[in-house]
Amino acid sequence: MLSFPNCKINIGLYITARRPDGYHNLETVFYPVALTDVLEIVPADVADIHLHGKGIAGNKQDNLIWKAYELMRSRFPAISTLDIHLLKNIPMGAGMGGGSADGAFMLRMLNDYYKLGLEKQELAAIALELGSDCPFFIYNTPQFATGRGEVMQPATVDLSAYSIQLICPQVHVSTAAAFKLLTPKAAPFDLRKLHELPIEQWVGYVSNDFEEPVFALHPELSAIKQQLYEQGAIYASMSGSGSTLYGIFEKGKHAEITSDLAFESHYIE
Repeated sequence: MLSFPNCKINIGLYITARRPDGYHNLETVFYPVALTDVLEIVPADVADIHLHGKGIAGNKQDNLIWKAYELMRSRFPAISTLDIHLLKNIPMGAGMGGGSADGAFMLRMLNDYYKLGLEKQELAAIALELGSDCPFFIYNTPQFATGRGEVMQPATVDLSAYSIQLICPQVHVSTAAAFKLLTPKAAPFDLRKLHELPIEQWVGYVSNDFEEPVFALHPELSAIKQQLYEQGAIYASMSGSGSTLYGIFEKGKHAEITSDLAFESHYIE
């Protein structure tokens, strides 16, 4: 069985409070984007995972796909030994949730392959054990998210009439370090009303709290965002805690970015 875990962007991201459990409360809109990895499962005599592609490192036990597999096997005896293959296309640690998507899609595949009959709400509860934004990829539709990112309600946002350009610099931004530079505050705009605001007006209302501290550490990222605007982006922002930036353009248009940083550019038409 094959699946194609996709990434996401954040439309607006406000860090509103520190929590007693050490996490932060946030408000954001998660929006799915069709830049995908490739995940395959096949029956095997011995369970194993094979990772290929960009930025693959570490032990299989640390991979969210493997954690998802072991989590489901511990609950459902019907799940047998599998050979798991991942082709990694989504840049890792780039603010697009690629690892979370892989883990969530593994849960979805196991549910379908073994006909477990789990509803999305049940899968989302299991996905939360893997990570705060994993439940989003169970639903994989635009969602207004609060809490740690796990409390969601559908968001009426549709960018299908536009093109999205992803700029993925080879800069690692530590999410933990970025959080330490933030001062939580009330959200300046209610993202549940995003659909009421023409996209041409987003720039005046919709922002990402991580941009100020991350741009201070990596001014090259701010320069890329400026180029996106200079070359016609209707709206541009950093996704998550970075380092990916995205621009929303009229259909068929994109920017030609120049930077001293090595980066990838992806066009979602």
